[in-house]
Amino acid sequence: MECTGAYILLESLKREGVDLLFGYPGGAVIDIYDELPRHPDIRHVLVRHEQAAVHAADGYARASGKVGVCLATSGPGATNTVTGIATAYSDSIPLVVITGQVPTALIGNDAFQEVDIVGITRSCTKHNFLVKDINKLALTIRQAFFLARSGRPGPVLIDLPKDIVQAKTEFIWPEEVYMRSYNPTYKPNLNQLRRTVEELSQASRPVILAGGGVIMANASDELGMLARRLQIPVTSTLMGLGGFPVTDELSLGMVGMHGTYAANLAINHADLLLCVGARFDDRVTGKLTAFAPKARIVHIDIDPTSIRKNVAVQVPVVGDCKLALRGVLDICEAKLAEHDWAGQHADWLKTVWDWKASKPLAYHKGEHIKPQEVIEALCQLTKGDAVISTEVGQHQMWVAQFFSFTRPRTLLTSGGLGTMGFGFPAAIGAQMALPDKMVITVAGDSSLQMNIQELATSVACNLPLKVVILNNKHMGMVRQWQELFYKGNYSCTNMEAQPDFVKLAEAYGAEGYRIEKSEDLLPVLEKAFSSDKTALIDVMVEREENVYPIVPAGAALDEMLLV
Repeated sequence: MECTGAYILLESLKREGVDLLFGYPGGAVIDIYDELPRHPDIRHVLVRHEQAAVHAADGYARASGKVGVCLATSGPGATNTVTGIATAYSDSIPLVVITGQVPTALIGNDAFQEVDIVGITRSCTKHNFLVKDINKLALTIRQAFFLARSGRPGPVLIDLPKDIVQAKTEFIWPEEVYMRSYNPTYKPNLNQLRRTVEELSQASRPVILAGGGVIMANASDELGMLARRLQIPVTSTLMGLGGFPVTDELSLGMVGMHGTYAANLAINHADLLLCVGARFDDRVTGKLTAFAPKARIVHIDIDPTSIRKNVAVQVPVVGDCKLALRGVLDICEAKLAEHDWAGQHADWLKTVWDWKASKPLAYHKGEHIKPQEVIEALCQLTKGDAVISTEVGQHQMWVAQFFSFTRPRTLLTSGGLGTMGFGFPAAIGAQMALPDKMVITVAGDSSLQMNIQELATSVACNLPLKVVILNNKHMGMVRQWQELFYKGNYSCTNMEAQPDFVKLAEAYGAEGYRIEKSEDLLPVLEKAFSSDKTALIDVMVEREENVYPIVPAGAALDEMLLV
């Protein structure tokens, strides 16, 4: 039986296990929307902006570990997805983004709502497709999902001309997919694993640097076993938070520009750095020539192009983080009888624990609510058992510093691209992926307004999502840089001309709360969190509070400003 391209698309999504589709209709995809009601297994979530559709699919993917899927029309609908695609690409998030396109015969003719979205997104997708043959549609969808979720995950775009969506052919589902030019390496080389263990056996000051790859590979258990078995302190990148419990005595917290004193000093004094699933971003390394100056480096990553891109590596290990850590553990277990791992690192652990105790993350309470105080209250109320999404800025760093992340996939944040407007729609995707979990967005008053229209989406979907605004009436992080590095020239960062967020929430049909005093913080948060409706809590915080520690741009990790 012949089927339309719209039917083939939706049936293919169903066979890939897709249960949620975030999208916004338009002329080029109207045939898909016409077919959609006949596929009740796929729930469509109507967002209010295409950028939010991608961010919501992204949050769904981060929280669930599945591939997120979104749909947009041609032209401006497609270009509105670009920021979300670039965000997912920077953080290696598996997405399939489907865009409509003008009919094949009109491509290149500057037709109404035509853009070359394949060309536009070539540099920020793992791969993209322009489907020109209806007979290849099912295979293309199969390949897109295979590419998105395998190897180093990432976003894949499928551009669908309107005539392909309307055309008919027999639906043949390819049960297996093989791409000759794409064969990611999962199983690490055994000799490299042996070299890794040899390096570990000779190190007296080792440190593990855990990145987002640990979470993507579901390798948190293996990381924990290795760290505890060998008694090695663990630092995390922003994207790696939750991959190793920050409450564990071996955890030194986040490393980098706003990392902890102990984590940054440990990197600088280590004689061995075991990096797992991180790419040595500039916010992590600081001054490259001064990064881990005394350490030999072992780098485990599934993406060979990430190894030796930024820093010199003595032992490269290409492969899946979970399999690599399991392999290292197995070899270490065989050596337990002949090697005293714990005794070897005892002096080093005492040193890093002394650093940790001497300069803990702290702040001084004052007349106004401190932002850090709010994050600690969130952690106390949820007992650390919540999914936290963030926007980007000071509040993002305070969440990373003061919320106790103990499990993977509980921090959803734009690490690589630093996208304002990401956190709220990402939380919508996460809440729909995990309906029984507490999901909280922590936002700045500036970045929330980038996609605040998605309050309508959250209310329409009856989500119990909570939005906590750390409202300092500034573009906080930019203001901080202007204070510290631009002689207090506060150019265009004052955001006093803002809406009444409580009234705005209520206008959308959500609950609105405002907190202005410290004594009201816990009771009002408790009341808001007990509601089964979308709730926005506007917390008025100290306007000029800064994030510390901070490593100035171009400085080494041990050149932190602590106050």
